[in-house]
Amino acid sequence: MALDAAKKQEIVSKYGRNENDTGSCEVQIALLSTRIAELTEHLKIFKKDHSSRLGLLKLVGQRRRLMRYFKRTNRDSYNKLVSDLGIRDNI
Repeated sequence: MALDAAKKQEIVSKYGRNENDTGSCEVQIALLSTRIAELTEHLKIFKKDHSSRLGLLKLVGQRRRLMRYFKRTNRDSYNKLVSDLGIRDNI
């Protein structure tokens, strides 16, 4: 359930510091959030797809760790990103 190149480039250009910025926390969290949303929709249809469910849990854990780091290092940008993406701040 990988993202296609156009969608990934759109997310990078929206949240990145420049066009080639794929490593910043903002971009990584946004990409993970998009993949999580797609996998969630997939699992609503295919309820018994346990391997995808395991992958979803791994992605959620990875995003949680990144968000914890980002909140600790840059609180203002973190709050802006959380409000843009519409995810909960429970870290």
